[in-house]
Amino acid sequence: MDFEVVHTDSGTGARAGILKTAHGQAETPVFMTVGTQGTVKAVPPRALREAGVKIVLGNTYHLYLRPGAEIVARAGGLADFMSWDGLTLTDSGGFQIFSMADLTEIGPEGVTFRSHLDGSKHFLTPESIIGIQGKIGADMIMVLDECTGYPLSYDKARRSAELTLDWARRCRGEFTRLDLGARQAMFGIVQGSTYETLRRRCVEELVEIGFDGYAIGGLSVGEPKTAMFEMAALSAEALPEAKPRYLMGVGFPEDIAGCVARGVDMFDCVMPTRNARNGSLFTSQGRVVVKNAIYAQDFSPVDPECDCYTCRQFSRAYLRHLFNAGELLAPYLATLHNITFYQRIMKEMRKAILDDRFSQWHSAFLSKLKENDREV
Repeated sequence: MDFEVVHTDSGTGARAGILKTAHGQAETPVFMTVGTQGTVKAVPPRALREAGVKIVLGNTYHLYLRPGAEIVARAGGLADFMSWDGLTLTDSGGFQIFSMADLTEIGPEGVTFRSHLDGSKHFLTPESIIGIQGKIGADMIMVLDECTGYPLSYDKARRSAELTLDWARRCRGEFTRLDLGARQAMFGIVQGSTYETLRRRCVEELVEIGFDGYAIGGLSVGEPKTAMFEMAALSAEALPEAKPRYLMGVGFPEDIAGCVARGVDMFDCVMPTRNARNGSLFTSQGRVVVKNAIYAQDFSPVDPECDCYTCRQFSRAYLRHLFNAGELLAPYLATLHNITFYQRIMKEMRKAILDDRFSQWHSAFLSKLKENDREV
């Protein structure tokens, strides 16, 4: 993997870059669409390409359970398996450990969990997680980490950060032993909750270990927005300038823009796709809950400023009808729109950075969001 910072906005820390792998390149800042089980729910790869998606994120935990890493490997890796000609990234499953705490038991050696599918028992170590991701074959892979919630005491956050660092060293060792560096890049993950000293220590030790990129984890888990921005900013500032910075799981457009201003390059979240399947659409006029009765005779497009297939061809009234009738076309059209919306704002951000006017763009963007701060 190669990464180049093309330009840094003079008024902020916002960066425009180019990320290159064997499967192509992505311009940053970039929003990665989540395809947990090797698919973006309801949307085929061809439509993702047309919407401007460059990177699809799969999840190691889910792909390990079904269909199994060996099957993905026999298909030629995740991109070939899902017929995707863009870049891929796999999460290590650390967030699943956090979100399914009642099914997991964490120890120094690794994680014991029961499958949410059939209750079968599994034990995964940092080494086995890297081995599984090696078979899945994504362009970018993540170390195993422990994601923590909020609030969290300093002592618990310290122990968790120390465990994450120990696992990172073991992941790096296994990555080297398996000689995966020729075809995959590995990211370390910064933890430390909302404690500056822990975040800085985690950054220092991860950089000493050495990774191809660095992720910022453990945020957007219930902490105040001010704390999220503060921790993202100090982590990004401390990380190497020449490496990509990836903020995990942050998904509101205004939060993404705020963290781009603070020097973050990569983002992912299920928000645009999950919200779409529930009929909640992001638009230039605010969020539209298209199942609401007020749209029964609204024959305008979902977003008059959007040029996606959904907005070019269909009305709010029609989408409302599809959702209320339980038609499968509804989640497809809604998801396609939300994905396109996110890709469009990322393009706007990149252009503003390259034109050295990100501060102006950011202010105008937030003003418009505030003006349209409603869900209808």
